[in-house]
Amino acid sequence: MAVYTVLSKREIGEIIATYGLPKATSVREIRQGSVNTHYLVETAKGKYVVKIDEVKSEIDVKREQDLLVFLRKHGFPCPVPLADRNNRHYRDWGGKSLSVYRHIDGRFIDPEDVSLAQLENIGRVLADLHLFGKAYKKGIENRFGFDRVAEIYLDVRGRLPHYFKKITRTLDDEIEYLHHYLEGKLPKGIIHGDLFADNLMFKGEKVVGVLDFEAACRGKFVFDLATAVNSLCFETGPGYSIKRFEALIGGYEALRTLSLAEWDAFPNELRFAAFRFTVTRLRDFFLNPVDERQRINKDFQDFYDRLRILRREREGGMEALLMAMATGYDYRKYQKVKAVAKRR
Repeated sequence: MAVYTVLSKREIGEIIATYGLPKATSVREIRQGSVNTHYLVETAKGKYVVKIDEVKSEIDVKREQDLLVFLRKHGFPCPVPLADRNNRHYRDWGGKSLSVYRHIDGRFIDPEDVSLAQLENIGRVLADLHLFGKAYKKGIENRFGFDRVAEIYLDVRGRLPHYFKKITRTLDDEIEYLHHYLEGKLPKGIIHGDLFADNLMFKGEKVVGVLDFEAACRGKFVFDLATAVNSLCFETGPGYSIKRFEALIGGYEALRTLSLAEWDAFPNELRFAAFRFTVTRLRDFFLNPVDERQRINKDFQDFYDRLRILRREREGGMEALLMAMATGYDYRKYQKVKAVAKRR
């Protein structure tokens, strides 16, 4: 979340009136994030968020909102756009799409402060998304599949400063590796694509809000899980935490069991997830023209460091992670063999 389109209190008052909401008692800019404009608006009826999509086309906005409405109907804890007096979920505002959401009452938690119980619940929520999404028939293009991320990297690479040579050598090697070893034939469906702590709201141990479906699309479930592992199971200093990994995966597998192919592909999906966020952060925060007061410090180095650990170029818990994934693979294989034996 950020602020790129400035709205006055009077303009916001006029906007929320079209939703049948009372006068705003307080208006505050929300500056976390990096893509869209958000305002937190307090009224006598409660809190609301006014959102302006700065990047997406009207078609893409409609696709995202259709998904949110679908998920909410299934009880998934995501925000849902309100309908105005003309029954519209969004409206034009200076060539951009504007929408209003009821504010979710919960709190954000710093990534390393998320507890094991909360991680287990995050795993369950992610599994719910993947299971509910099976019934969603509308297509949503994956804007961050390997081919697209490779294209972004090649564009970024040619414009990076000369002192990035060591980094580009690593990324060149990684893109070549992923081109040959990423597995495409894995279970797919609706994924979030960006499950970070700042997109999760909690009440106690419970996840009450999953936000920012900007990158949601039809993609590989294990990639979504790998993104969550990279963002939520990493601790400054020691690196990947096996306890955090086991809590997240345990919650997920309580509802949806990973296939043998997914366990086998997990290490490479972790690498691709780290590569993807390294590349898009390089693009967004080094090359895109952004007003410095609006720039949010989401350093590409965070995910570049993870990538180097996953490539086993530096210490950081990769060996324990590989052992846990191998154990998961072996146990799933045992279950499969046992099930076949029972049918005989």
